[in-house]
Amino acid sequence: MAIQVGDKIPEATLKRAGSDGISDITTTEIFSGKKVVLFAVPGAFTPLCSAQHLPGYIAKAAAIKAKGVDTVACVSVNDAFVMGAWGKDRGAGEDVMMLADGSGNFARAIGLDFDGSKFGMGTRLQRFAAVVEDGVVTVLNVEKPMKFEVSDADSILAAL
Repeated sequence: MAIQVGDKIPEATLKRAGSDGISDITTTEIFSGKKVVLFAVPGAFTPLCSAQHLPGYIAKAAAIKAKGVDTVACVSVNDAFVMGAWGKDRGAGEDVMMLADGSGNFARAIGLDFDGSKFGMGTRLQRFAAVVEDGVVTVLNVEKPMKFEVSDADSILAAL
């Protein structure tokens, strides 16, 4: 069953690429005691994700944080090297935390995974955006397949 508003984000370990290499970061570390905007994309370097989804959050990160958000984070079922390279390519810098769910464990834990095998992608995260306060989902905008209407940065800004 997919995570819903009012649910707690399950415990999971994601990966991050940094100047010291690849490191683990838990969902507790990401969300505990913080207000976080988390958005998910089906794949780094894919057309819509690279042209609109991630760039929108990079461009609006300051406005989102001005609404009391501590962290803006992007997660995808890609490895940490790919997420790090994509963040660098798109100019995410310190504005958007790039998180890797390489094996799709987080995607399955929140019930927002899908089978992208027909596209040669295997298990992927559905496109969504959420506001998470101290580990609890307070806003959840999940896109319908092949749509980009409710998980963009402007929609989250409006929800804040």
